Amino acid sequence: MKKILMTTAICLAAISVNAQCKCKGYEVKAENSYTNYCVRQASNPRDAKSYDTQRLRSEYLIEKIMAPGEVNWTYTTIDRFLVGGAMPTDTPLKLTSIEPLYVDLSKSDNGRNLLDNREIGIINVGGDGSVTVDGKRYDLAFQEAIYVGKGVKEIIVASKNAQNPAKFYMNSACAHQSYPTKKVSLKDAKNIIAGSAAESNDRVIHQMILNGVAGVRTCQLQMGITELKSGSVWNTMPAHTHLKRMEVYFYFKVPEGQSVCHIMGEPQETRLIWTGNEQAVINPEWSVHCAAGTSNYTFIWGMAGENLIYNDMQVVKITELK
Repeated sequence: MKKILMTTAICLAAISVNAQCKCKGYEVKAENSYTNYCVRQASNPRDAKSYDTQRLRSEYLIEKIMAPGEVNWTYTTIDRFLVGGAMPTDTPLKLTSIEPLYVDLSKSDNGRNLLDNREIGIINVGGDGSVTVDGKRYDLAFQEAIYVGKGVKEIIVASKNAQNPAKFYMNSACAHQSYPTKKVSLKDAKNIIAGSAAESNDRVIHQMILNGVAGVRTCQLQMGITELKSGSVWNTMPAHTHLKRMEVYFYFKVPEGQSVCHIMGEPQETRLIWTGNEQAVINPEWSVHCAAGTSNYTFIWGMAGENLIYNDMQVVKITELK
């Protein structure tokens, strides 16, 4: 009887430890009074194909990005990518680092700036706003972007009108070199017409924060916007993976009452994640990433990894998807 009780106790303890470990990595923590973050761990595709709906969503879907008066970050260990949203209202918000990114704990505030070892791309998906980089202000209207390089000490975001606040969507990646700050509008972007109405994927791809576009230089970060025209619902068809990079899709301009069905997973083991407006999905390097909506929509794609070759991808034939 003692052996049975001891065995039961050990099993319960192991379950408790596993539960704590699982919660610890995905717990939302407060960096300060307005900045929150959570950490997501990388996953193996052999494990991911066995996830149920709840587990799939908890691993890859980022549901809370924009909230009034807050900065919300998700740090994924996949390519050390940082996904965030800042929504200033009456008061400007300073973008601070978060504990997992501190360069040197012994240096107090020095070594704790967000871009001590990183670069960042910011795209405004809300009302008019501004981004102030080490004292220099850049006005950002709807769907305008700014790239900020490694080494910048202070970034402050603000809204022009608190009743129609700016919504700054942000991606950040590790950087080995400092490149100049650069603002990019849709007029400056490389705009590519793709797809067709007949294939339900008539769209425009705006390459914005890419090496060589509008004078932008980056270490590994790439960002842009894809807009689907009315009547089109499919994006990224044919689908693809890219072994050298991960990618995050952020969906916005999703009409009220509508949704986007994001498809991810290995090409022969695809899984579905239903997303709402202003939500994002993390796609590992082994995963396809495409979607179909119940209406047309717009999304921001952000990538980081080993190279900056936009077309370096493994295309999957539509008929081979499973």
